Amino acid sequence: MRVLLAEDDKNLGNALKQGLIQHGFQVDWVRDGEAVSYEIKNTNYTALILDIGLPFRDGFSVLKEIRSDGIQLPVLLLTAQDGVDSITQGLDLGGDDYVVKPVALEVLAARLRAIIRRSEGVSKNEIKVGRLMLNPLSYQAQLDGQELDLSKKEFSLLHALILSSNRVLTKTQLEDQLYSWGHEVESNALEVHIHNLRKKIGSDLIQTIRGVGYQFRG
Repeated sequence: MRVLLAEDDKNLGNALKQGLIQHGFQVDWVRDGEAVSYEIKNTNYTALILDIGLPFRDGFSVLKEIRSDGIQLPVLLLTAQDGVDSITQGLDLGGDDYVVKPVALEVLAARLRAIIRRSEGVSKNEIKVGRLMLNPLSYQAQLDGQELDLSKKEFSLLHALILSSNRVLTKTQLEDQLYSWGHEVESNALEVHIHNLRKKIGSDLIQTIRGVGYQFRG
């Protein structure tokens, strides 16, 4: 799952980014409100962690614009302002949840997973679709009750496809979920992951939609 982290403090932002990577997220990090607005409109993210006190444009302004533009990705508000008014304002503008700095990485990651689950209509970490079971928290997957030996990229790819099983995902959309900034993506990398995944779960569950992309059909 690829997320955008918006935090202007250099030390805190770097610590949060590294911690979230250790919890299995692909993370891009920006430090001002204008950058958030640009990236959200030009990159496919699973969720946004949005600091309220950003320079150039504060988080409230960015959040209002995002929702006005019809962008529905989950937003976790990150704020040092623990007053009722600021929290209420952020939630009323369309934030899905909030954490108050300083925050434990385990809590931040758990809140992030929770708002992503809710956005996809999933109530718990285990996702069961037909013969498959996935647990995004532990990166475990089973087919017919048997453990699957999946790489993290293969797991993330399968997770993204299952969560969007009612629609076709393009190559770009899938690559956006698998790779954050600074990762050089070979032209056939996605196809290789798809090929390896099909060998492990069966060729019938991931359909190629010619000229468009891929779709999970469980």
